[in-house]
Amino acid sequence: MKVNVIGGGLAGCECAYQLLKRGFEVDMYEMRGVKNTPCHSTERLAELVCSNSLKAQSLDNASGLLKYELARLDSLILKCAYMSDVPAGGALAVDRVRLSESVESVLNGFDGFELIRKEIETVDLNIPTVIATGPLTSDKMAKWIEDFLGGEYLNFYDAVAPIVDGDSIDYDKAFFAARYGKGGDDYLNCAMNKDQYLAFYDALIHAERAKLKDFEFEVFERCMPIEVMASRGVDTMRYGPLRPVGIRNPHSDERPYAVIQLRKEDGEGSAYNIVGFQTNLKFGEQKRVFSMIPGLENAEFLRYGVMHANTFINAPKVLDSAFAVKDKPLIFFAGQLTGVEGYMESVASGLLAGVNLARRLSGKEDLILPATSVMGRLQRHISAPSEDYQPMNANFGILPTLDDAPRDKKKRKFKYSLRAIGDVENYLKSIKEI
Repeated sequence: MKVNVIGGGLAGCECAYQLLKRGFEVDMYEMRGVKNTPCHSTERLAELVCSNSLKAQSLDNASGLLKYELARLDSLILKCAYMSDVPAGGALAVDRVRLSESVESVLNGFDGFELIRKEIETVDLNIPTVIATGPLTSDKMAKWIEDFLGGEYLNFYDAVAPIVDGDSIDYDKAFFAARYGKGGDDYLNCAMNKDQYLAFYDALIHAERAKLKDFEFEVFERCMPIEVMASRGVDTMRYGPLRPVGIRNPHSDERPYAVIQLRKEDGEGSAYNIVGFQTNLKFGEQKRVFSMIPGLENAEFLRYGVMHANTFINAPKVLDSAFAVKDKPLIFFAGQLTGVEGYMESVASGLLAGVNLARRLSGKEDLILPATSVMGRLQRHISAPSEDYQPMNANFGILPTLDDAPRDKKKRKFKYSLRAIGDVENYLKSIKEI
């Protein structure tokens, strides 16, 4: 049987893999190659846009727990991420190109997979379909979805951080050190003293911003532009992405007042992402202000930061916990369009949509993971009634409270993960076949 997957991002590719490995043929429709988006720079499948970091791996972090759950359910994107990883301390960061190449290689290895470069404007509801067009869905497709669901979109702005040429960084000022004192010396650090920081802060909050179109400004907190963060107080950045904990400047043997950290975009270190520097400053202002960072005075910007409108549907009104439309059981949505926030969260939604569509076509019950798991909570987040539906990422705060929670914060987080792992394993044993 043939299934349509619309969108070749992380969610769409994960979804396609789950269907293909279960014996279904998949026609994937991807408009890039015919029509680009404001933020993608290539035509490749599973292209990462905002960052190359897939966040923490340890089980004392909800992102680490999510990775365990994805691995247990045989996530294609996670497997390819590990094959294309670059050093990033306790986080999983990847070489973007290698990740896309790995994903494409696996999908193209299935005889039943066909990639069709085409902008989809309407969906044939007689064909089982997963819509994973992402937060940058084209206008025509967005209009069809809006008409189909009978409701308006909810919108927020997302922001992208700049990337600089590794050869243009001054390594007599920048230095490698562990982020927050954890892991290897995987992050490149640009240290500031108090005077440098205050001058940078002043320039940042007075820099000219690009005009936003179409929407009122409503940014998701985890993608906050650095200038918006700075406007909340002179020390806000120092308690956020510029926090200097665990860092000592080897060039002066001093503890910095603030630290800007850069993360490798590829294994060779030819390009670096300025961590936490999502921005809506005009390009000329980015060059002027960010060149005040010690070590980046002569940096060549390979990509300036941009802001763009992300779009997501009011999922609880229209979707069930399998990610299917409530009155169209073989039409599914996946990815950030559903209101999950984050790369791996999008992967999780694609996996669940693909698995559940395959199960429905095979006459099996839906895969609904336990409420104590991250994926199970995301399933409930997109389907539970909500008066003010907002995007959600993996975090322990969405999980049910623990009985006899340890006072120690780290032990408490591990206990959340251990409980989830046990419940997931018991659930998967009970259904026998995934």
